[in-house]
Amino acid sequence: MASADVRKELDCSICLNIYTDPVSLSCGHNFCRVCIDRVLDTQEGSGVYTCPECRAVCQERPVLIKIIPLCNIVDSFLSTRSDQEETGIFCTYCVNSPVPAVKSCLLCEASLCDKHLRVHSKSAEHILSDPTTSLGNRKCNVHKKIPEYYCTNDSVCICVSCCLIGEHRGHQMESLDEASEKKKKKLRNVLQKLTTKREKTEKKVQRLQERRRKDQEKAAGVTETVTALFRDIRRQLEDLEKRVLIEICRQEERVSLSVSDLIQQLEIKKDELSRKMCHIEELCNMSDPVTVLQEPDTSDLCDTEDRERHDDQVHDVGDLDVGLISRTLCTLSDIMTGINIGIYVQEPADILLDVNTAGNNIHISGDGKTASVSTNKNHPETPEKFQYNQVISTRRFSSGRHYWEVEVSKSGGWRVGMCYPSIDRRGDQSYIGCSKKSWGLSMSWCNNQYSVIYNRKEFLVRDNMPCDRVRVCLDYEAGQLSFYALCDPIRHLHTFTATFTEPLHAALYVERGCIKISNIPPNCHNCG
Repeated sequence: MASADVRKELDCSICLNIYTDPVSLSCGHNFCRVCIDRVLDTQEGSGVYTCPECRAVCQERPVLIKIIPLCNIVDSFLSTRSDQEETGIFCTYCVNSPVPAVKSCLLCEASLCDKHLRVHSKSAEHILSDPTTSLGNRKCNVHKKIPEYYCTNDSVCICVSCCLIGEHRGHQMESLDEASEKKKKKLRNVLQKLTTKREKTEKKVQRLQERRRKDQEKAAGVTETVTALFRDIRRQLEDLEKRVLIEICRQEERVSLSVSDLIQQLEIKKDELSRKMCHIEELCNMSDPVTVLQEPDTSDLCDTEDRERHDDQVHDVGDLDVGLISRTLCTLSDIMTGINIGIYVQEPADILLDVNTAGNNIHISGDGKTASVSTNKNHPETPEKFQYNQVISTRRFSSGRHYWEVEVSKSGGWRVGMCYPSIDRRGDQSYIGCSKKSWGLSMSWCNNQYSVIYNRKEFLVRDNMPCDRVRVCLDYEAGQLSFYALCDPIRHLHTFTATFTEPLHAALYVERGCIKISNIPPNCHNCG
């Protein structure tokens, strides 16, 4: 059955479109469910229901029966038609209405629908292909014949005439099938390589997604830690504020009571002095000398010692004990130093340089903190010794978070970083950052540029920023090694991310001058 005929059989007689959710009445006629429901709704008040197709009558509203096979046919037809119509190629011979083509004949240069394909010639020269509009391009440009061979010299498809009398005469020829199979083989190899690359890319994406998930979890954990930290700080500050205010009130009350008692005593004394003053004034106003002279001596009425005793009492009352209040407020520093800020606080590492690893032209100070350039070859010969001006620490780190600082020359000529103990001690790979076993920060003495280096790959991170102090921060479990320039403000230079497989040593390289491990004060945990 031709596609056009199938299309007519799938039309609903009500909406004249392809069935949507087809159902059937008892008389056997099919309609869209929505269409027949609307018709039956209009017949609701008449008392009878009739089929729109054959006018068969029912006294009660007919039951609609879903036709599953017809639903499947509709879905299949729509899917096939969609695939065919996507090509936009229609049958050459269906002139009355466009019918999608299913094949194209290269010889006839025509596209065919199902109906015309059945009656088309089956001879070998009529080569059928998938529907195409470029039928002319499928023939030889010179002889207008269908290609039968593939010229390997010129990489083109050619006809028999091209082989015998054309410009390809004498060239290496292959059948189209043979050449096609060879090309398919190459394409399969390319496909395999592309598949492998895609799988690797997918794995990288998965690793990055996993990294992102871990970072999000870490950020959530850090957020929770910081929130809890500041909540605890606020609680301790509120407690400290209450303690200080209570102490101030207690001292104010104590001083106030002492002053009140002294005021009361002095008021009594004042009243007594007033009485004495009145008596003396009376004596002074008497005209009888005998009475005045018979009055006892009044020299004790003005008792200097008593006055001085009361003055001493005024000074003895005291004042607010500001010292005690200050000592209580010093608890603020205890709060800050006593809080373990797990994400930001790192353990300051006590770094000592291993003289057994120092190159011959490096002098290590007696305290093991300073490395300087020297021509004195005074180091013992050991397998651990570096060939160049380089040295590593005695201490190694295989877990935890740590940091250490170095004082460096502003004029450059140094490298600082960390390395595995298995780093080469001879050759170019022994330099910090020149292999997969070390990571470094360097400053060139000639251009004053900061750069980071790993596995011989060097990247500029800062330019023209003189600084004489550098901090190296290690988070072993997180696989992060960070460098900071301790300027004002502190500058983050770079963070390496890696999965550490060995313990790590601090490493120094000195080209000129000296480089010194800084002594970090106790309780100095503020890694940037």
